[in-house]
Amino acid sequence: MGQSLLVTLREGLEAGLIVVIILTYLRNAGQRAYWKHALLGAAAAVVVSFLVGGVIFVVAGEFEGRAEQVFEGSAMLSAVAVLSWMIVWMKSQAVHIRGRLQSQVQSALAVGSALALASISFVAVVREGIETALFMFAAAKTSTPVESTVGAALGLAGALAVSYAIYRGGRRINLRLFFNVTGVLLILFAAGLLAHGISEFHDAGLVPPLVEHVWDVNGALSDEQGLGEWLKGIFGYSSGPSLVEVIAYPLYLGVAFWYFLRARPQATRLEARPLAERASVR
Repeated sequence: MGQSLLVTLREGLEAGLIVVIILTYLRNAGQRAYWKHALLGAAAAVVVSFLVGGVIFVVAGEFEGRAEQVFEGSAMLSAVAVLSWMIVWMKSQAVHIRGRLQSQVQSALAVGSALALASISFVAVVREGIETALFMFAAAKTSTPVESTVGAALGLAGALAVSYAIYRGGRRINLRLFFNVTGVLLILFAAGLLAHGISEFHDAGLVPPLVEHVWDVNGALSDEQGLGEWLKGIFGYSSGPSLVEVIAYPLYLGVAFWYFLRARPQATRLEARPLAERASVR
């Protein structure tokens, strides 16, 4: 549940901030009539994201045995790649999002194109939605369907509440701290997904384990129950990991954290209040 909650909270907030930036710009520009087009574009993106997620789950359900293991392992490794890119990109490029969105909205208003305006919010939000759908599929394989659903619902509800509070001007939120903390947690979660993906490839016979069990601590902390099962679902803990897993896990963490710390944290603070003097959300 923790993975689903954190990812939907972060991805949902990123999408929410995009919509907030667009709506705030339209409000300050005296173009409230275009709100409905921006919101329709965002709503369409949400629908498409759910459809993509549904397709992924349906297609996965058609596979059995080795094919299922290959598909799930590939989905997990793809989620690791997407998450890793998103975390580093968001930290280094977040400060530019506002300017790009404002420029695109200004161009759409200049030609009076409602379709262009709706497309801006659609493209920006659907990217976050598809990323979320891919990760939700991967995360669902490490927890029960109920846990994943509850976690996702709580994360989305939290993202909506925070986005609305930001727009209404009732909260001052340090987004740099939020994205840094969630970025660290997501890197740890991604490392767990990497371990799960490798395990699926072991079972499918695509990746040899080299050494099947480097150690075996099932007697002390089994990954099938209690704390060990929770650590397995969240961080990819294994009480009997293969040599490939033992090598890949810290190697990924080292590379991911190196890029994460190297990326310049340009975005600092987002003030959630009417921004007439700045004509935008910072």
